[in-house]
Amino acid sequence: MKYRVVIVDDHLLIAKAIGAMVGGMNQFEVLYEAENGSILLNKFKTRENIPDLVLLDISMPIMNGFQTAQWLQENHPNVKILVLSMQDDEDSVIKMIRFGVKGYLHKNTPPNELEKALTNVMEQGIYFPNWAASIVFQTLSNNKPRKQDVTDEKLSNREIEFLGFACTELTYKEIADQMCCSPRTVEGYRDALFDKLNIKTRTGLAMYAVKVGIAKI
Repeated sequence: MKYRVVIVDDHLLIAKAIGAMVGGMNQFEVLYEAENGSILLNKFKTRENIPDLVLLDISMPIMNGFQTAQWLQENHPNVKILVLSMQDDEDSVIKMIRFGVKGYLHKNTPPNELEKALTNVMEQGIYFPNWAASIVFQTLSNNKPRKQDVTDEKLSNREIEFLGFACTELTYKEIADQMCCSPRTVEGYRDALFDKLNIKTRTGLAMYAVKVGIAKI
């Protein structure tokens, strides 16, 4: 069974080209293209038009990518969103993450990375290339922890401390040195967080940290 994808982009030729590319991938099929979020909303009135994933541009008339992502988050949270845009600035990336997108790509991304991103979003839940992850890590240093959010998940103080370090580019061994413990203990904190938060990757932990405002200051 193939994953169903909808492409939302106001440039018809680009949308068709992306659709042909995605349609040629073994695990995916394209249901349709939409020129903006407003058209997508109307399409979603029919159950058969609701896909597994929306490949979403940002700069569009009538209803842009930010508005579309927010609407999807509020009305169809099970539909995954992968951004494919020329906008790669910090504000756009962070804003889209807060609207629940599961991945972010620049439009100059090669086809093999697009396929990898689509697959990872559907099977692992998230995909952010290094440049996007770096923006997230940098932004974290300006955030303050919201204790109520993390205590609601029943995280220990050491797990919260590790989560802050996980949002840096330190290796696990370097994190262990900072926390004055062994690499095996650090791996234990990581695995516990994976289990408690239902997250599978370190990048996923970073996305959670964005949501709750955890940072290693």
